[in-house]
Amino acid sequence: MPLEIVQVPVLSDNYAWLLHDDVSGTTVVVDPGEATPLLDAAAARGWTVDAVWNTHWHPDHVGGNEAFAAPITAPAEEAAKIGRVDHPIAEGDTVRIGDRAAQVMRVPGHTQGHVAFHFADDGVIFTGDTLFAMGCGRLFEGTPADMFANMQRYAELPDATVVYCGHEYTQSNARFAASVEPDNADIAARVREVDALRAAGEPTVPTTIGRERATNPFMRSTSAEQLGERRVAKDNF
Repeated sequence: MPLEIVQVPVLSDNYAWLLHDDVSGTTVVVDPGEATPLLDAAAARGWTVDAVWNTHWHPDHVGGNEAFAAPITAPAEEAAKIGRVDHPIAEGDTVRIGDRAAQVMRVPGHTQGHVAFHFADDGVIFTGDTLFAMGCGRLFEGTPADMFANMQRYAELPDATVVYCGHEYTQSNARFAASVEPDNADIAARVREVDALRAAGEPTVPTTIGRERATNPFMRSTSAEQLGERRVAKDNF
């Protein structure tokens, strides 16, 4: 059976994720900015949370950690900022839910220890606040070169890889993308799709690597310098 993934809106515009492996009965929470919505979503399905995984230290991704009676897996580089970290992780490590394995990717820039969780066999990746639908995270702790390297790594994944990110930012990202590439038909179509989804109160994520390759101005940047210029422009958009 496929890995079951449940999108749980938390705080104002965050998404946290419940992962469930039916074979083992194991459930993992990814980036619990607050706990109650996730605990309620798990209880409604008869699941017990067995582990918490964090992509980075920001409070809107770790604020609910301590409400879970479960071990916390988080970037070793950011453990001091997160608090209790039972399983510190770094680039190249493997984390598991049941028999399913995810590779840990260090993707600095938004924060310097930020990680992503890539389930290659399941074709899914959890990118936190690095790769968004049609966008990328702000460079709070890193450089354009850091984020450009991340975008290149992500772009090398199969187009069908499903991307689960940490925020509902797509409508703003789409408008910026259209300003960067006004003649890009894929972006224009995506803007219309995103506007329709939001008007209906529907989420715009997850997305896919293939879709981002076609419509994301940061993944489409040809150099770190260009990405940096676009990031500054987006910050002031």
